Amino acid sequence: MDGAELISQLTRLGLTSYEARAYTALVRRDSFSAAQVARQAGLPRQRIYDVLETLVQKGLAASRPGPHVKYAAVAPELAIERLLSARRRELSAMELEGAAIVEELMPAYKQGQTHTDPLEYIEVLRDRGAINERFAEIQRSVKREILVFTKPPYATPPQENEEGIEVTQTHLARSVYEVSVFDDPATIEGVRRFVDAGEDARFVEHLPLKLVIIDEQTVMFGMVDPVADSDALTIVVVEHPSLAQILKIAFTTVWENGLTFDQAYDAYVTRRTQTA
Repeated sequence: MDGAELISQLTRLGLTSYEARAYTALVRRDSFSAAQVARQAGLPRQRIYDVLETLVQKGLAASRPGPHVKYAAVAPELAIERLLSARRRELSAMELEGAAIVEELMPAYKQGQTHTDPLEYIEVLRDRGAINERFAEIQRSVKREILVFTKPPYATPPQENEEGIEVTQTHLARSVYEVSVFDDPATIEGVRRFVDAGEDARFVEHLPLKLVIIDEQTVMFGMVDPVADSDALTIVVVEHPSLAQILKIAFTTVWENGLTFDQAYDAYVTRRTQTA
């Protein structure tokens, strides 16, 4: 066993690293002065007396009075037994404290098990950072399909949604976008990446709300606050199959009546030409 491992084991038994180093230095000779222990153990001179006094108090060393006080190590078998005894007492005290804590908390725990929130499957988010994190978590949870109504304001714009690209490549993904995405080159380039990754995209003039449906189980939808400014967004997450299934019917109706990417792009170019 090397010196570092020995010091590590002694610290696990309850010594500080300074105490462990001082004790392993003491065992190498019948007795040492404090200065000698400091040199042997590589400890600061200003700390050595405190360290040696603590070893004496713990029963791992003894001091020998005289013109120059010297210190001697207690035999290792006795020193280790004293450390183990101290740890056993600590463990026994912790077990008693743990039992008292269990007794204190158990009534509240039992009462809590009988209480259920009738709306615990509904989650409301308003912080943009929390919305981004929850959306990323929902995307990672996809097992079969993801259906999306995408419209501004974006929590994560299409051109920044790298995790969504990975999901699109490995799962059934359908999205409906508002044709206004063609007004921003960066956004439409992001949409094109999703289409190239395998997304079935459709485009419509207007979407009533932002919507994500995962595996006919989880729904995430967002609504702009009609009273606050246009960027104020409330996101609701509902884990309820019945709601997910009925919203999927609505999604499918909108998707089937939408334009493909090429059709929407041609219509956009035509409209821009006519209004130019």
